[in-house]
Order: sequence, then structure tokens, then C-alpha cells
Amino acid sequence: MSTAAVVGCGDVSIVHFEAIERLAGVELVGVCDVDPAAAAQAHERWGVAAFRDHQALLAAFRPDVVHVCTPHDQHAPVVIDCLESGIAVIVEKPLAATMSEAEKIITAAAEQPQIKIGVCLQNRYNATIQAIRAQLDTGQLGKVLGGHGTVMWRRTATYYTSRPWRGRIANSGGGVLINQAIHTLDLLQWLLGDVSAVDGHASRSRTAPGVDVEDTATLMLDHTSGAHSMLVATTANVVDSPVTLEIDTEHATFFVRGDLTVSHTDGRVEVVRERRALSEGRGYWGVSHQLLIEDFYDRLKDPQPFWLSPLEAAKSQRIIEQVYTGSYAG
Repeated sequence: MSTAAVVGCGDVSIVHFEAIERLAGVELVGVCDVDPAAAAQAHERWGVAAFRDHQALLAAFRPDVVHVCTPHDQHAPVVIDCLESGIAVIVEKPLAATMSEAEKIITAAAEQPQIKIGVCLQNRYNATIQAIRAQLDTGQLGKVLGGHGTVMWRRTATYYTSRPWRGRIANSGGGVLINQAIHTLDLLQWLLGDVSAVDGHASRSRTAPGVDVEDTATLMLDHTSGAHSMLVATTANVVDSPVTLEIDTEHATFFVRGDLTVSHTDGRVEVVRERRALSEGRGYWGVSHQLLIEDFYDRLKDPQPFWLSPLEAAKSQRIIEQVYTGSYAG
């Protein structure tokens, strides 16, 4: 039996609670949130002890795994305290609000290599993405030329007033790039290879009053593989449109918009259906949180680091940091 705790009981925590509840041999023992109302609500819903201080929770239960679902600027202190206490960690994306804070997590993880830590870049577990990766890995589709992604979503003033940290760069680290489009960026660099050059810009055009994070960004990426890609992201769209991802090779084009369509140059067309989520969480989060969390627990006794490590998560965050350095400094 493994024991688990959740620190941060905001919106995304529901998929972590549901995953823990569905896992055989895993028991939720505690929850924590600095907001007493959120902590009390989680206590009532899940029937476990609630805390307002994560160190008090660690001292009381010393769980085997802590799920960190706090605002971005609170990730580093919680993660580092867990690692130093010998407790495995699953942390929501991004790794931290800034690269300097992310580097602190990377250092702490390197100093405790026997302690598991995983980052929720769960879209890599999507059936569509796994299918693309498997076909690319065969090497039978010719040269990988490049691709592009779009994240065309809508975030109203209510989105920010309901959780004010989202609209403050000091707490969130940024807007659409680090909070919404980071998953699509991660997929581009995972499927096409590490990024060697970044040309991008982030801007605020239609954000709500008092919001100082970007709502729109465009990126052009050069990959070490020789491929080139582009990402366009906004939260100023009129609706939440499906995320799209296209990967182009010499002999086939992969296009994801919910499901995956593979169009071969010889005329063959394949379709891979994406799994559908059965969760209280938002539909566009998909089902892959559950798969990532299951995989993490399955690998707890594996001496190798979890494959979605802080070093792996830092790849997309370093790209974002380069865009922010030019955009916010200007």
C-alpha cells in the first residue's frame, strides 16, 4: 500500500484526486491548501485530514507521494521540501514560475537521485501522440521536415478574478505560453527534437484590467534534427477551439485535432481515435493525467528516474523563458 497527499486543492487537483481514488493499493491520507476554505472543502469531499501548511502535513503523515497542484510560484518550496524529506513528488506543469526557481528543483532532484519526481506533461500519453511517436521512431517515413501547433482558446475576465494569481506574472510566471500552450510546445520539441534556436514574441492585447500576463504568442523554432516548427497560441479567441498539431515528413503528414489523421503520400489514410475523459475535470484536459499518474506509481520502485523528469520539463520552459526575456523586457 502506498500513501498519497495533495498539496494545492484548486481546479486541476480534481484529476489528481480522481486518479488516486482509482488506483488500487494507493490511499489518500491528507490534503493541504493555504486557503482555509479550499482545504475545508477538500477535507469534506475526500474525508481526510486537511492542513494549511505543507510541512505540517509532511510531519504528520510522511506520505509516499505528494501531488503538488499549487499556483506556479509555490511549486519550488513544496517540491524541494518533499525531496529533502525523502518523499516522491508529482508536480503540475510548469516546473516552476521562473527558470531560476525551476533550476532549484533540478538541483534538489540531482541531490536526491533515489527519490522519484515526475512532471505533469501528460499529453505525451495521449493515444494520438503515442501513435505519432511510434511511427516516427520506425524511420520509415523519410526525413522529418517540421510541423506546427495552435492553441486558440478564450479566457474571460472571470477566469482571472476567480483565481487572481493566474493574471499576475509574479505568481504565474506568464500567461498563455506557460499556462496553456506549454503542453503543445512540449510535444513539438519532443516529437521533432531538441530546440536549437527560438524566435518568438508574447504580447498583451485583450487581457482583463489588472492582468499583466500575455494573451497571445507566436514562436518559430529550429530543431537540432534539422526540422522547423511554429506555434501560435492565444487566450483571446472567441471560443475554446480544439488544439491542433501537425507533423510533416517526406512520406506522411500527421494532423491532430482531437483524433489523429495520418495522410500518406501514396494515398493511404489512417485514423487514430483519442481516448475520451470521464472526469469532473475540464474536457480538454483529456484522460492522460490518469495514465501518467498510474505510470508514476508503477515505477516507484524502479531505480531509474521517471522519464518526465525536471530536466525533461525544463526543455519547454527554457524556450518560454527566452520568449519572455525578449517580450517582457521590451
